[in-house]
Amino acid sequence: MTTRQPGSRRPNFILFITDQHRADYLGCYGHPILRTPHIDSIAARGTLYEKFYVASPVCMPNRATLMTGRMPAVHGVRSNGIPLSQETVTFVDLLRDAGYDTALIGKSHLQNFTGIPAMSKPAVPREGYRQPSAALRQAMRIDVSGKTYGQEQPAYWEEAGAHIATPFYGYGHVEIVTGHGDAVGGDYQNWLRAKDPKALDLLGPKNSLPHDYIVPQAYRTRIPEELYSTNYLGDRAEAYLKARKSDDAPFFLTVSFPDPHHPFNPPGKYWDMYKPEQFPVPEAFQRNDWTPPQHVQNTIEERASGKAQLHGMRTIGVSAREAQEAQALTCGMIACIDDAIGRVLKALDESGERDNTVIIFTTDHGDHLGDHRLMLKGAEQYQSILHVPFIWSDPAAPAAARTEAIGSTIDIPATILDRARIQPYVGLQGKSLLPAMGPQGKPVRDCAFVQYEHQMADKDVDTMPRWHTIVDARYRMTVMSDSEFGELYDLQNDPGEFDNLWDRPDHAPLKAKLMERLVQLEIEHTDTVPYPTGRA
Repeated sequence: MTTRQPGSRRPNFILFITDQHRADYLGCYGHPILRTPHIDSIAARGTLYEKFYVASPVCMPNRATLMTGRMPAVHGVRSNGIPLSQETVTFVDLLRDAGYDTALIGKSHLQNFTGIPAMSKPAVPREGYRQPSAALRQAMRIDVSGKTYGQEQPAYWEEAGAHIATPFYGYGHVEIVTGHGDAVGGDYQNWLRAKDPKALDLLGPKNSLPHDYIVPQAYRTRIPEELYSTNYLGDRAEAYLKARKSDDAPFFLTVSFPDPHHPFNPPGKYWDMYKPEQFPVPEAFQRNDWTPPQHVQNTIEERASGKAQLHGMRTIGVSAREAQEAQALTCGMIACIDDAIGRVLKALDESGERDNTVIIFTTDHGDHLGDHRLMLKGAEQYQSILHVPFIWSDPAAPAAARTEAIGSTIDIPATILDRARIQPYVGLQGKSLLPAMGPQGKPVRDCAFVQYEHQMADKDVDTMPRWHTIVDARYRMTVMSDSEFGELYDLQNDPGEFDNLWDRPDHAPLKAKLMERLVQLEIEHTDTVPYPTGRA
């Protein structure tokens, strides 16, 4: 095995992404029960961010921000259900343009997973008014319907020989997994069929094994761990690294896991690796002095009344026991991921490229997992879904460092391009975090900016909810459109976010200061493209 010295050529990158994985659910982030030795080993050789936040707390908007380094209101994927335009330039496009081999193995979710119609629809034309032609009904001639935007939907993969058309948002090599849990498709289904033609009959909750868990969306998959999608990703990432052993071109590899996103169905030994009784009852169930904000109370009451959509994607209320079960099963899924990452790291070592490869670990958003008596994710801007892991392991940078510097998903593209010494495109809004790396690093931002939007009208204001949030070193403030309600939490004295200071007169000056900073962020993140072509 030969090993190239750091700096002898352009660095490789491996970006590990998990799905719906809050920051405190890793050993290196201090989880008292969960063991993640392989992910911890990445942190032991790199910089771990203690205060890293998403740009949006749901899948598609934040994944689009990760690809573009632009906020949801700018790249256009403001909510789930809006595919990222293929006219958009991504940082992966720039890596490929610079000669990198670019590969995606796993989940993309830059396009819709289902063929289910949208909830949001254009306003009904007023009586007596002429309806514009189809191409003129939106303010921009951007069509994100059509077959090229349906490549992650089940119908696309029903055709024999189906594959992702490349380049796919900059990726030249794609082996994709679509969906969640064990009900996943894409290239994984073809791999599974080749491994065991009968395995497809084992997928999904209808074919699951019996169990005694009561938490919604928990089922015990019949798929053995060696055929589960997480193992598939480890298998294919290993194969990619082995296949390019003699290739001198640098590579950028994304390994993107669908787990630990619900449903809660860790395979094989991972199902009962952790027990619900090992996990403490979340704080919200132990406090008698907490009055939930109205939007949280609505969700809790919706569950109590039996009206909650228990098999959907939005936040639901849970009991203490359900929260403990969800935590245990989530830890099982994360342990399964950790083992797959260990295999990829071993393959990297065997390739001789470890000392020239930057390894990055992050996720797209978190999960309440019982905090505030909630589960899954939605409009709530609590730390449980905003605060995510970010680890940067660089052979050319100090190891075993932890930083309190604030970072955001929007900064990942700028940081990678900076490390690869590639000039970013005009319109990139993130900041390179390289100056903040290591024990002597200096912060590059004073706060994180978060945008949330959903297709469904909010229960209280009867409009599509838009929540914008600022998180600095101590406080989190959230403002909602069409509402006087807001949130202001002191994360230092109230880390559980139970005491809303929004209407407190003694905090009015602080609120005004944060509101001013939020306005500045809104201005800073307006678009700067197209670039001027003349002086007018």
